Amino acid sequence: METILLIILIGLAGGVAVGLQSPMASLLTQKLGLFESVFIIHLGGAAAALIPLLMHGGGKLSQWRSVPWYTLGAGVFGLVVIAAISYTIPRAGVAAAITTVVAGQILTGMVIDHFGLLASVIRPFDVTRAVGLGIVLFGVWLTVR
Repeated sequence: METILLIILIGLAGGVAVGLQSPMASLLTQKLGLFESVFIIHLGGAAAALIPLLMHGGGKLSQWRSVPWYTLGAGVFGLVVIAAISYTIPRAGVAAAITTVVAGQILTGMVIDHFGLLASVIRPFDVTRAVGLGIVLFGVWLTVR
């Protein structure tokens, strides 16, 4: 099992990526339009994923038919993320946009955890998690106001 430090570092790296991608996506959207920016962002991600995929002989890509049908639409949520960030950044700033998106992720994650949806481990919603969520939502309010 991974150490807590490794988990934290990888999580922080993801946060840094979101922190950099968000204003870049917003700028693309402001200059080109929403669908154009989503296309460019996903094309760049696909190209970056293609290199290691080719190096590993395609990996398990040929097994794509074995996954639940609804998981194939995961990329569509990228459109929602980019639209939300592109709308929020020019109106409230980068920190407010990211804070709001992260709060939405935490709220969704807690619902998924509570019910064990999408093959996740069940982690019931309890008082401790409710307090944590309340603190996060208060932080959103402080950041956006």
